[in-house]
Amino acid sequence: MSDILVVYKKNFEAVHDASLDIITAELQLCSKERGGLRVDIRARERVRRADFIGRDLVIVLGGDGTLTSISHNIDASTPVMGVNSHPRDQDPEGSFGFYMDSNVNTFAEDVRQALAGNAIVNDLPRLQAIIDSTSGNRFTTDPAMNDLLIANTHQYAPSKYHLRRGDEKCEQQSSGLLFSTWLGQGAWLNHAISKQELSHLKSKVSPTQIEDHYFVVARDLPHDKREASPWAWMDWTNEATIITSDMHRGYVVPDGWDEVHFNRGATITVNAEAPRLRLLTFRQSMIEKVTS
Repeated sequence: MSDILVVYKKNFEAVHDASLDIITAELQLCSKERGGLRVDIRARERVRRADFIGRDLVIVLGGDGTLTSISHNIDASTPVMGVNSHPRDQDPEGSFGFYMDSNVNTFAEDVRQALAGNAIVNDLPRLQAIIDSTSGNRFTTDPAMNDLLIANTHQYAPSKYHLRRGDEKCEQQSSGLLFSTWLGQGAWLNHAISKQELSHLKSKVSPTQIEDHYFVVARDLPHDKREASPWAWMDWTNEATIITSDMHRGYVVPDGWDEVHFNRGATITVNAEAPRLRLLTFRQSMIEKVTS
């Protein structure tokens, strides 16, 4: 590896600047040791898709939000390393950093493992939504590492839609459909349903399914509708979920970032076939982390 991009979180907190100084100094040492590395450093707010092309390694310095906000720019062949710039175990106000397996204290060792090709490679599935408008246009959303929401843009109004999975169909009114990867369960999904419901949902999971299945939950669906269409209320599946909108205006939100809007009659197909993410860890795999 010789071509590295560092993307960092920039805000008013000095702790992030101090972490960037440590990371930059360590990369300079690595460059001297290895006979030269090309290292470009960009703030999250200034990075563009073209900055990621042809990189041997992307280092994301910040928290999980920093990684999810720029991960859609990273293709399936580029390894990415998450470095927590403000760990919660050092400050209660810091970031949990679920995807950030490195921090400023372990970075010196971790980055050398990454450069030597000795890191643990986690090939993570991601979600996508394909929107087909009534005028014949098609748009594919950015891939989602954690979760993807489909709902009415007016949150005070119900989300109305027709739902199809294979030959099964139903009509629903809920507060929106939430889709989650296995690793994304600790994000929104964990708060959208009760612990008992999540435990029941996870009881359907086989370890061999984690690579290509996803969770789906219809939020705040009336109880009679849950009993009538159990697969459409809460499920773990690898089949595409097809939604036809009956809302004047709705949106798809991958990982809580960019909103993609659609109108009544649009068809939205959700699956786990988005480009995968090659995330590096150093002490345990992400699957081990979520199950330990």
